[in-house]
Amino acid sequence: MSRLQLPPLSLYIHIPWCERKCPYCDFNSHTAPENLPEIPYISALLEDLELDLPFVQDREIQSIFIGGGTPSLLSVDAYQALFNGIRERTTLARDAEVTLEANPGSAEADKFAGFVEAGVTRISLGIQSLDNDLLHRLGRIHDRQQALAAVDIVSSCQLDSYNIDLMHGLPQQNVAGARADLEMALGLQPPHLSWYQLTIEPNTHFYSDRPELPNESILGGIQDEGESMLAAAGFDNYEVSAWAQPGHQCSHNRNYWQFGDYIGIGAGAHGKVSNLSTSQVQRSSRKKQPVEYLQSSATERRSSRVLNDDDLCGEYMLNVLRLREGFLTAEFSSHTGLPWSLVESTVLKLTERGLLDGESERIKASLLGRQYLDSVIAEFF
Repeated sequence: MSRLQLPPLSLYIHIPWCERKCPYCDFNSHTAPENLPEIPYISALLEDLELDLPFVQDREIQSIFIGGGTPSLLSVDAYQALFNGIRERTTLARDAEVTLEANPGSAEADKFAGFVEAGVTRISLGIQSLDNDLLHRLGRIHDRQQALAAVDIVSSCQLDSYNIDLMHGLPQQNVAGARADLEMALGLQPPHLSWYQLTIEPNTHFYSDRPELPNESILGGIQDEGESMLAAAGFDNYEVSAWAQPGHQCSHNRNYWQFGDYIGIGAGAHGKVSNLSTSQVQRSSRKKQPVEYLQSSATERRSSRVLNDDDLCGEYMLNVLRLREGFLTAEFSSHTGLPWSLVESTVLKLTERGLLDGESERIKASLLGRQYLDSVIAEFF
């Protein structure tokens, strides 16, 4: 057995409510009640955190990511109470990145400065498109003007960085339309851009009432054109769908992709923690339904399991092969506690097929491998 080492530790916080469920969304999100139970929910989050702290051995938290749902629905006071509670219970790195996902609606944009004052250092705006017709087809509740205004507000806040979420391959979208959408987004000069293709997932409205999507030829044209535009604008495609200007990669998401540890708190949140004393990696999850979550004790709403060797191999590759830089062979053992020999033959087979590149001790997906990444990753499960 190789020696497991402790990777960096992050904290993920899930806020399960949104103003309206989008037809393409398969995340754990629920239409918000008229009165959000902010105080009970913040209390439950801190109970979750306290329950998990013994598993992380007083380690410093390097980053926080607040996802949803729509986290920006909560009040500034709620986040002030949450961050105060986190600081009282843990040690945050001095330069900890604290990301909050937000919708660009005017009511939420008015709170951005307050979120920053409470402790947020990075905002991720779920714009999805700057085309009003496409926003309507996607069931979004904001329009282009609100999106532009939100970016203007975010860029004027005292933030370390911010992100724009932009989708492509949208209903009835062509190459010219996708190019225009991306061109407008690049004109806003965001430091980070998440640019990804719409996929139809089970348990969504789009799955049961499928819209007309671009064909493979159009999707390929959009991908090629968009990648060229982003590269020309100085963005580094450091992960499958993540593009950053120098110095603006998302450190929290990088920790996921490098198979780092993280505590996950809130309804439906997942966590992953390494244990040196047992040389095991444990996954945890919380009950998904907000009402059931709030009615349960911290112990009742948490479940966990230890990853077996097959889980570890597959999950490690599922994350690290999303990074353009890939991983070092020594990192496989230090992050999983398993010998390289467990995956060596599979890596060799995929390299011979041109799906992986190996430069000395570094392994990464090839250009061909990135096109068939799901199939590449499946080889390790």
